[in-house]
Amino acid sequence: MSRFLKIALLATISISCSLPVLAGPLNIGREATSAEVLAWNIDVRPDGQGLPEGRGTVAWGEEVFAEKCASCHGDFGEGVDRWPVLAGGQGTLADEDPVKTIGSYWPYLSTVFDYVNRAMPFGEAQSLEADEVYAITAYILYLNDIVDDEEFELSKSNFMQHRLPNENGFFADPRLESPIAENKNACMKDCVPGVAKIVMRARTLDVTPDGEDNPSGGLN
Repeated sequence: MSRFLKIALLATISISCSLPVLAGPLNIGREATSAEVLAWNIDVRPDGQGLPEGRGTVAWGEEVFAEKCASCHGDFGEGVDRWPVLAGGQGTLADEDPVKTIGSYWPYLSTVFDYVNRAMPFGEAQSLEADEVYAITAYILYLNDIVDDEEFELSKSNFMQHRLPNENGFFADPRLESPIAENKNACMKDCVPGVAKIVMRARTLDVTPDGEDNPSGGLN
């Protein structure tokens, strides 16, 4: 055996002996510690599971929102430039141009808390304290006229008492139980009688910035 191969073999044996024997089919990795699991386990569910201890008022939420959220979402949730609109739009979901906001469209308040807590402010995700998230969520409720008292305080204890208006607008997708979905033999020819007709056309989406190449400011 060459000197080089002997050195490589000894190095491999040395490294192998220095590594701990780990559980698992490949003997790599390790189980996450309780602290590591706790750091990742921050989701909040519609039934309130996962909510941290904390509380925050509408009045304080307005201050936090102005400092950390308004640069993108506007002081009153109206949205700046093309950043998301958070408030308004009630009664527009059946319109040709629905305004989908937290107050008009979202189903669960837990989604608001979870998203703010997990991903906001933009570029500084998970920098907010639990009390600040409660306060911001309370202010968003206020912006959408779901609560009307600036002294209202949202907390873990009363969180589940407050529902978003469109919660019942969501339902389980029934299509998997339809005869079409149950038919596993896909139709490849002459499946629908009659001539195919256009029943709807794409509308202006208004997602393209204005410019010389696109004076209309949207996609057609």
